[in-house]
Amino acid sequence: MHASTVGREAAGAETEEQRVPGQEHSTGSRIVVGADGSPSSTSALRWAIRQAGLTGAAVDAVIAWHYPAAAGGYGWAPTGLEGSFDFRENAEKVLADAISTAVDPGSGVPVRAQVVEGTPAQVLLDACDGADLLVVGSRGHGGFTEALLGSVSQHCVHHARCPVVVLRGQEQDA
Repeated sequence: MHASTVGREAAGAETEEQRVPGQEHSTGSRIVVGADGSPSSTSALRWAIRQAGLTGAAVDAVIAWHYPAAAGGYGWAPTGLEGSFDFRENAEKVLADAISTAVDPGSGVPVRAQVVEGTPAQVLLDACDGADLLVVGSRGHGGFTEALLGSVSQHCVHHARCPVVVLRGQEQDA
């Protein structure tokens, strides 16, 4: 059986929990993971789910979204996107796809999807308040693909109030 519930959380956060049969996670432990659909974040999500299975924690998979400055009246609007592109809906789809790719139905780990408007670093820092662990990929969809550590993961390492695990690329999936 697969149950899913949707509810409102903190300002602008949509949360969906997917529970699969297995052990109950009653410890209250929580692992937050940033998931933007990049290969690095998919590795991070898989790692977080495995870690949660070992520790009895639940996983909060978090994606941030925001309207580009052009959509708010600053600068030029992207061609073809005026009114036809739903940024929140796109983020929900990216996160749902990442979770369905990463979750092993037999794991028993509860994974809650959180779609939050804001900048990725701040959204993750807010989400990991009170968490046992924050897990991020080393690089997301930023423009500096040759960097060893992305700006979001670097910001989280320096400012999170919990331990942070940074995973690089897909080699962690093995």
